[in-house]
Amino acid sequence: MTLLVAGEVHRRAEGGAAVQSPDTAAASSSSYLCTGYAGCRNAGYSDAGYGAVNSQMYWRMYSGHNCTNYAAFRMIQAGMSTDRPWDGSGMAYNWGHAMASITDGRPSVGAVAWWDRYSNGIGSSGHVAYVERVVSADEIIISEDSWSGDFHWRSITRDSGRWPSGFIHFVDKAVQNTVAPTVTGTPQVGVELTASRGTWTPNRDLTVTWQWYADGATIVGATGQTFTPTAAEKGKAITVTVTAKRSGYSAGSITTAPTAPVARGEFAVVAPPTVTGDPTVDETLTATPATWSPASSDVLYKWKADGVTIDGAEGPTLTLTRALLGKSIVVATHARAEGYKNSPVRSEPIGPVVIGQIASSSPSTMTGRPRLGEVLTAVPGEVRPPDSTVAYQWLRDGAPVDGATAETYTLGAADLGATMSVQVTRAHRNFSDLVETVAADRPVTAKPTVTISAAGRRHRAVVWVRVTVPEVAVTGDVTVKVGARVVTATLVDGRAKVLVPDVAAGERRVRVRYAGSGPVRPARASTTTTVLG
Repeated sequence: MTLLVAGEVHRRAEGGAAVQSPDTAAASSSSYLCTGYAGCRNAGYSDAGYGAVNSQMYWRMYSGHNCTNYAAFRMIQAGMSTDRPWDGSGMAYNWGHAMASITDGRPSVGAVAWWDRYSNGIGSSGHVAYVERVVSADEIIISEDSWSGDFHWRSITRDSGRWPSGFIHFVDKAVQNTVAPTVTGTPQVGVELTASRGTWTPNRDLTVTWQWYADGATIVGATGQTFTPTAAEKGKAITVTVTAKRSGYSAGSITTAPTAPVARGEFAVVAPPTVTGDPTVDETLTATPATWSPASSDVLYKWKADGVTIDGAEGPTLTLTRALLGKSIVVATHARAEGYKNSPVRSEPIGPVVIGQIASSSPSTMTGRPRLGEVLTAVPGEVRPPDSTVAYQWLRDGAPVDGATAETYTLGAADLGATMSVQVTRAHRNFSDLVETVAADRPVTAKPTVTISAAGRRHRAVVWVRVTVPEVAVTGDVTVKVGARVVTATLVDGRAKVLVPDVAAGERRVRVRYAGSGPVRPARASTTTTVLG
C-alpha cells in the first residue's frame, strides 16, 4: 500500500514486505560530530562497516540510507538473528511499541535509541539510532543513518528537546555505572595519579580497564589504574575512561572529570651534594653532585664563598685562591629535566679557607758597594719550610726596576744618587708569601776619573782638565795649583781650560782637585810642566 508521510511517498509491501521509516532532520540544538561514511571514518567515528554493505536489506528494511536498516544491521552484527524479532510494521515509530517489554528510559551503549512518531521534533514515521556512548545519564552519543539523508554521529542532551522516547535493549544488557570513578593525586609531572574503579551494576565478575587522556588525546600505553604524568602532559588536563566488562553484558564506560592542568614536576633530593678536599689556599676542592629522583638530565654547579657566588666557578672543582682566605665554601648543584622545575641544593660548608706562614730564621741581606759600576748581590735568609722558592725584585728609590729580577744587580747611570733596595719574596704552596725588603746603606755614588795635561809658557802655565763618569755629564768646580799659584774654574761638559799666571820659571808640579757634585765624589790628579822664564 502507499502511505504519504511528511510530504514524502513511502511504500509498505503487502504481506509484511520491506518498509521504510523516513527520518526527520536532526534538531539544531543537538550537535553533529561528523557526516557521511567516509567523513565519519576520517574523523575517527566508525560506521561499523555499514557503508560497505548498505545495499543489503536487514530485517526486511529498505537498503541504503535508512535508519531502520542501519539499526537492524547493528543488532545483527551484535549477535541477533537475521529475522526481525517481531511481527507487524517495521516502521521506526513501531519499534518501541512492538518491543515494549525491553524498552525503557535508560540509555545504554548498544541499545537502540527510539523516537515515537511526533516525539521531540520527529515526524510521523519515527526514528531509530544506535547508542554509541553514554556520556552521562543526561547525554548520549548516537550513530544514525537517514532516509534520503546521510550517515551521522550526533551528541544529544536530555534538555535539548530531542531526547529519545525510549531505549530498546535488544542485546545491550549492559554494565551500568552507579558511582563514578575519581582521580586522586596531584596533577604534576612525576607524581602518580590513581583512578578509582567506581561502582557498577552488576558489581561482580567484572573486568575493569583504564585509558588515560591528556586534553582529550589518548596517552599511548597509559592503560593501568595509575598513571604518572611526564613532560609531554605538562599544562594539560588529565582524564581517564574506566570501562567495566562482564560476560553476556555490554561494556559500560565512563570518563572522569578533568584534573587541573598538570604542573611542572619537582625533584626529590635523594642525597645532597658534598665537597671534599683540604680547605687550604692552592688546594682544589671537588664537588660530588646531589642525586635526585628522577635523575637530572645534566648538572649545573655554582660555588659560593660566605654566601657570595664566585665568578666563573661553574665546574665540579674549585682551586682555592688567596682571595678566598678565611671564607667558608659551599657548592650548589642544580638539577634540570624537561617538565621539571630547576632544583638547586647546597652542600654543607667547608672551611674557612686557611693558609700557612713561612717563618724566617735569619734575615735576607745585600752585599756590594752602592757605587756606579759595582754589583749588588741579594743574599736570601734561612726560612721554614726550607724548600720555599725565592724571587727578587730590585727597587730604585722604592720603585721597581724593569727587568731587574735576578739575584745580582749592576749599578748604572740611572741609579746614580738613588737608594737601591731588593725585595726578596719566599713562596711555597699552601703558604702566604714572605716578603723582605733589604736596602743599601747609602745612595749610589760615582768616583770620577780626572785627566789633565799642562803646557808651560813664559811665567805661566796652561792646564787642560777633564772629569769623566761613564754615561754622566759631570759638573762642578776644579781647583788647579801650579807652584804656589791657585786658580778655580767651572767645568763645562766635564771640561775646563785653566790659565795659571805668574808662575816662576822652572819645572813645576801641577795639582788638580775636583770638588765633587752631588753623588759624584771628589777626585784628584797631578802632573808636571816646565814654565819658561
